[in-house]
Amino acid sequence: MAQHQITLTINGTERSLALDDPRVTLLDALRQHLDMTGTKKGCDHGQCGACTVMANGRRINSCLSLAVMHDGDTITTVEGLGEPENLSPLQAAFLHHDGFQCGYCTPGQLVSATAMIEEIKQNWPSVVSGDLEKVSLSDDEIRERMSGNLCRCAAYANIVDAIREAAKAEGVA
Repeated sequence: MAQHQITLTINGTERSLALDDPRVTLLDALRQHLDMTGTKKGCDHGQCGACTVMANGRRINSCLSLAVMHDGDTITTVEGLGEPENLSPLQAAFLHHDGFQCGYCTPGQLVSATAMIEEIKQNWPSVVSGDLEKVSLSDDEIRERMSGNLCRCAAYANIVDAIREAAKAEGVA
C-alpha cells in the first residue's frame, strides 16, 4: 500500500507525516504518529468533544476527521493555547473557577471555548441568539455553543463561569 504524505501546521509548527493508511483519523495522527497526547480520545464517535481541535480556526471533532483531509491545514490543539508559565486567559479562568475535576474533558473544553469566543467576536449567531445583528454572551449562549463538549464530572457551572470571565478579559461581553 502506498504511503500518504501530508503536511500540517500544528500550533505554528509545520509537521510532515507519512501515513500507511488513508483512514487514520486526525486524532490518531496527533496522538499516535506525532506524540501529541493533549487531545483526548473519549468516545471515538464524535459525541463527547474530548478530541476537539481547531482546523483553520474552526472547531472540529478530530476523531471524525481523516488526517489526509487536512493536508496543508493549520491545526490548533490544547498544546497551542498557552504554556504552564504563560497560560491563556481561558486556561487561567479554568483554574480560577475550578472548571475541571478529573480533567479528561478539559483539553476539548478549552479548545472549543477558545473557538467559541472567536465566533462571538465575529458575531456568528447560534440557535439561542436573541439578536442576529449583535450576539451577546449570555449563559444560554455559552451552554448552547459548548453543548458538544461533555463533562462526566458535571463541572458545567464552573466551565460557564470560566468562559464568561475569559471572554470578558478579551473584550467580549
